[in-house]
Amino acid sequence: MVTVIQPRSRLQLVDWRELVAYRDLFRFLVWREIKVRYAQSAIGIGWAVIQPLFSMLVFTIVFGKLAKVSSDGVPYAVFSLTALVPWTYFSNALVDGANSLVSNASMLSKVYFPRLLMPLSAVAAKLVDFGIASLMLGVVMLIYGVRPTWGMVGLPMLVLLMIIAASGMSLWLTALAVQYRDVKHAMNFVVQAMMYCTPVVYPASLVPTAYVLGGININPRLLFALNPMVGVIEGFRSALLGTQPMPWDLLAVGTASAATIAVTGCFYFRSREKIFADVA
Repeated sequence: MVTVIQPRSRLQLVDWRELVAYRDLFRFLVWREIKVRYAQSAIGIGWAVIQPLFSMLVFTIVFGKLAKVSSDGVPYAVFSLTALVPWTYFSNALVDGANSLVSNASMLSKVYFPRLLMPLSAVAAKLVDFGIASLMLGVVMLIYGVRPTWGMVGLPMLVLLMIIAASGMSLWLTALAVQYRDVKHAMNFVVQAMMYCTPVVYPASLVPTAYVLGGININPRLLFALNPMVGVIEGFRSALLGTQPMPWDLLAVGTASAATIAVTGCFYFRSREKIFADVA
């Protein structure tokens, strides 16, 4: 029997049948990402707690005590940690997703498999850290006597939006990183800049809802929401802390933005897929 391998006649966004066929490989890659992260680590999965907890302590001292940043009426420690849990997931997933193809370059030239599995497995593996950090957030809320609201039933929707945003941006960045290694070196700066463009250390209520520029009325709040994590973080605070009503306007804009990033990221990734093995 002769098997003929030839390129597709048209660009396909996602070959779902192929991804299902390679589901065992996907599970293996996710498990490998988890094992590699904690291999030869004395603390192990404790790093999933230490990273957001240490950032919470620093932010509480610098922004809560010294800068007196508003926390919408709740203790600043809980206010910042509620944002840090989804943000830490997003930033770590973004960094690992962006480096997924470059760090596994040897696999690309040896065997065929859907290249989408690499960044997607990196994003999926970080859900373990997110789950552990979420449990730690629950403990901190109990310590401070903060009770979640009924809005927490919407948390699955917020988590899904967070995953879509991380996956879409990872597809863009990992495809760029294969050809332009500057992306890898710029990731720490990019993630840090994005954090201050996201309401992690401050509430979104500080962003004005109306601004006149050159005689044109614009809504900075909606422009701010083009960053999908803005709606996610404010949604987490609304659901768990009840600081503000659920920000449906931010979530609507963020969902449209995340979907656009994910679809265009898929198209760009698939369009560059044929050169990965040559330039990785």
